[in-house]
Amino acid sequence: MAAQPVPPPSTDKKRVKVYELRNNDWFDRGTGFCTTAFDISDDGHQRDPRVYVESEDQPDRVLLETRICRQDGFHKQQETLIVWTEPSNGVDMALSFQEPEGCSTIWKFIHNVQQQYHAVGPADDGLSEDPGIDMPNPIALPAASMGNLAEVESQMRGFSGTASGRDALTKYVLSEDYIGRLIPLVADAEDLESLNDLHRLCNIMKIIILLNDTSIIEHAVSDECVIGVVGALEYDPDFPSHKANHRQWLEGEGRYKEVVRIEDPQILRKIHQTYRLQYLKDVVLARILDDNTFSVLNSLIFFNQVDIVQHLQSNATFLAELFNIFKTPQPDPKRKKEAVLFIQQCCAIAKNLQPPARQTLYNNFLAHGLLQVINFGLRHSDVAVRVGATDILVSMIDHDPQMIRSMIYRQLHEKQPPLTDSLIDLLLIEVDLGVKSQISDALKVLLDQGPPIPPEAIAKANGEYPVRALPRIPPSADPQQDNFLNGFYENSATKLFQPLIDLQGRTSMEFSVQQASIFTYLIEILCFFIRQHQHRSKFFVLNNDIVLRISQLLKCPEKFLKLVAVRFIRQLISLQDEFYVKHVLEKKVIGPILDVLVETMPKDNLLSSACLEFFEFVRKENIKELVKHVVENYRDKIESLAYLDLFRTLLIRYDQTGGFNANMDYYIEVDDEPKKRANMINPKTGGLMEHLAMDQQEEEYWNTSDDEDDLQTRPGNRLSSASGESNAKPLVDYASDDEDENLDAGALSADEDKQDDGPRKTNESSRDSAPPPERLSEKRRREEDEEDDLSKMIQHKRRNSTSASSNASTVSGGILRKRKSTSSARDGAGPKKIAISLPPSIKAGNGQTHGRSDDEA
Repeated sequence: MAAQPVPPPSTDKKRVKVYELRNNDWFDRGTGFCTTAFDISDDGHQRDPRVYVESEDQPDRVLLETRICRQDGFHKQQETLIVWTEPSNGVDMALSFQEPEGCSTIWKFIHNVQQQYHAVGPADDGLSEDPGIDMPNPIALPAASMGNLAEVESQMRGFSGTASGRDALTKYVLSEDYIGRLIPLVADAEDLESLNDLHRLCNIMKIIILLNDTSIIEHAVSDECVIGVVGALEYDPDFPSHKANHRQWLEGEGRYKEVVRIEDPQILRKIHQTYRLQYLKDVVLARILDDNTFSVLNSLIFFNQVDIVQHLQSNATFLAELFNIFKTPQPDPKRKKEAVLFIQQCCAIAKNLQPPARQTLYNNFLAHGLLQVINFGLRHSDVAVRVGATDILVSMIDHDPQMIRSMIYRQLHEKQPPLTDSLIDLLLIEVDLGVKSQISDALKVLLDQGPPIPPEAIAKANGEYPVRALPRIPPSADPQQDNFLNGFYENSATKLFQPLIDLQGRTSMEFSVQQASIFTYLIEILCFFIRQHQHRSKFFVLNNDIVLRISQLLKCPEKFLKLVAVRFIRQLISLQDEFYVKHVLEKKVIGPILDVLVETMPKDNLLSSACLEFFEFVRKENIKELVKHVVENYRDKIESLAYLDLFRTLLIRYDQTGGFNANMDYYIEVDDEPKKRANMINPKTGGLMEHLAMDQQEEEYWNTSDDEDDLQTRPGNRLSSASGESNAKPLVDYASDDEDENLDAGALSADEDKQDDGPRKTNESSRDSAPPPERLSEKRRREEDEEDDLSKMIQHKRRNSTSASSNASTVSGGILRKRKSTSSARDGAGPKKIAISLPPSIKAGNGQTHGRSDDEA
């Protein structure tokens, strides 16, 4: 390889900070200016490259003077940092440059000098006068012996500082089997009790492994080398007074157990190799691993795991023998335990696989009876087995919860106890809090029926108009899921929440740590059920008096139990469900929350904040029933807290509204103006519309519905008019404007009306007069004329709506006069009467009058 020419020393001073590593902390030695130079040796021929840093404050003071040699191992990090280790004292140093250009200039000089050293080889420690001379590439390390360990370590550290040196060193270590030559030296150094040589062997092994070559790492964890490698790594020079026990751990025969014999030797070798790689990554090299080595180790572990899982799931004989352990009539308990732990390891490996491969593994396990294994593990007396079974279940639920639900449906169909019953039993008796948390999450996922249907929009108290929610078709529910939930609430829910139900009649609220922890998980699960299982949870909460039982926890001395109870009631109120609001009012559980707030109010803690947030939510969401209940039943407590704006506002609003009467739609804000807003919201468009000042009489006229008049012509109304009621409305709305048409239709003339006045007065004393019938075509024409008159009146009103109030009054008066004249025509005061048809029942009651009317028609 041709050596790169060494650039001339930089005479331009670069501003830099000098750092020194002391006790794992970087110490600032000062700020100065960095330069590079060649020094002439004593013989006058050899030149030594050096790096100088002169102090910025004291130019005559030298902060740093270091010689660039083969053992230094200079490295450039980021864009402004150069780090190295001083070979004389082993101290880590760093230069932090102000500008990236200055760092690049100094680094270029150092890097080229080191390349010259590595190209020349270990025999020559100088630099040639000619910077472009070609030197051979291969390297040669000293023989592996006790006397050469110091030189071997020094040269390896120098070669590992550059990319080319690392490549050459990797090839040399593999070709010469240098690891195999170093392993016997570990035993020799231990026999001689030479701690310095053992420390050097540890550093050499670290350098070799950190070369990040997969072939070297695979060779280091092989059967013939792994014990010697980890033996050398036991003597870490960073901890000279301590010795690790890596060999004792890896040599233990009890570490590897075969539940079912694996016949393939290649798979066996990969299993052992994967275990050693994980131990090397997580224990031996955990403190010194860099990102590159960590990535190489993870890659080796991942590909080994893929091969292992593929072999296991494709071997039907192996799976059948594995799961038959739980089906034999006289099983070995120890073997069952080991089988559960083996399946747990398989599921842990599957987490790192791609989803299709993981799905295939889980399907094979379920087909061979995995749920039976989980049920066995959850009920086992050994905590390790229970943890293993819980891990298996959680792994599969995280992957696909519907897969586990399908297996539970099958259990219910076959009349077997479902998996949820086993989870409930374990949740109630388990001591480990981590297992309880996992089981709680598993129950919530298995009983999740999807997102709930959102409630209808509720009118707010800020002036918005409620919008009627559009009817939506509920999603089709899974009948299997419905049957599963029905069975759960009928049989399992009571058993799950039995600790809460048992609080009835209990006076002492002192609980053990395990009892207190179970309340936390049960209330968390119950909050989830209330959100998801709306109708089923309502019946369960009401039937078992759950709200009152949980409110008893507000008397516990443990603050976290009080907080859990407040959070549950807050969950009920946040739904703004009328059922839960009335239920909370009925059970009077707001009072205990107020007691807790009064007790904790002088302090600012999580419990008092939760109570304040509860009442702030009630005020903000304008839940009037709760506000009224609180003020009316606990006014003294509210007044004791009136120094807070929240409760003072509640009292003022309650007093202003007179206890929220039925006609009060909204809160009256304390700072609101007494006048009503001029702008209102259009409920159809959602926009603002102008509020026009209307005359009261005109407003009443236009608010009168024409449908009310149309109803008078219906047969039912005619019957009621004929029955003799004194306050009955007229039968006909309007008089005809066309007298000729009325005469043609059979209407009575004024003279005929006078002639028949005597008999009619006698008849009107008992009931209203019945006019003659009317033809359908004449009625339709009259209705069309009435519509034309109404449209003219509306246009007249619109033209005058923007005029002055006097004009508006005049217009409204005219309209009222017209309406009065029309009404008089309806009452029969006009010169003409309109004949209409009557039902047969009325005809039978007044045969003479009807007969005469028909004749006249």
